[in-house]
Amino acid sequence: MVRRRRRPLRLLLGLLLLGILASVLVFVGPRLVNGMNLPEGPLLGSPECTVETADGDVGLTGEEAKIATTAAALLVQGEEAPDTSTIDAAVIQQLMDGPPDDAGPSFHCRGSAATDLEVEQVTDTGLTPRAEQVRQAMAEVFGEQSLGGFAPGGVGQGHGEASTHYDGRAIDVFYRPVNEENRREGWILAHWLVAHADDLDIQYVIFDDEFWSAHLARGQWHYYEAPAPGNEILRHLDHVHVDVLGGGPG
Repeated sequence: MVRRRRRPLRLLLGLLLLGILASVLVFVGPRLVNGMNLPEGPLLGSPECTVETADGDVGLTGEEAKIATTAAALLVQGEEAPDTSTIDAAVIQQLMDGPPDDAGPSFHCRGSAATDLEVEQVTDTGLTPRAEQVRQAMAEVFGEQSLGGFAPGGVGQGHGEASTHYDGRAIDVFYRPVNEENRREGWILAHWLVAHADDLDIQYVIFDDEFWSAHLARGQWHYYEAPAPGNEILRHLDHVHVDVLGGGPG
């Protein structure tokens, strides 16, 4: 008889403990989940790169991303492309076409900035060796391009204060006039640069009011706030800006 009287009490205590536990999870649970992410870091288990297709996001490895963006760049030029049979065809089509309604970023890759690079000086080309490597790599895939932002002996004006152009670390690739077709072509290059950022020690890619940074590990594109007067050039609407890491401490 004594045991039967204690069962309701035990049940009540059990329900009370469950209620307390649920309350704790409401307040602490989100912090536990957020704590699984490094500051500005990628979500655990997330793919290295992602392409936003009409059927949903498709994850890619870094190597697949390099192949896919290179294939897209060559195919739109009518050139022979690398084998992409192991990659979803929707990915290649998306990289070639861009978003259906308005040109913009549809490809993202995690950032990773190397910290053990040597500081380089400007060469006779007006670029550092790392920046020159980017120029040559672009030429191999995209052919002749309209380039600017550097000159033999270096440049000392025409850009914002502390610009990486003055260090010979930046290149501008022009897509003029500003229209939908040129924006889509610019995004093909911008995506290709992001996919090859680790190999080429790329630090920033800026285009069409958006920027990507190797210093932000989640690899998303972010709104670029252009300085006044916010014209086409300053907003990077008419050119893709790419610069490389400077090297040295930090």
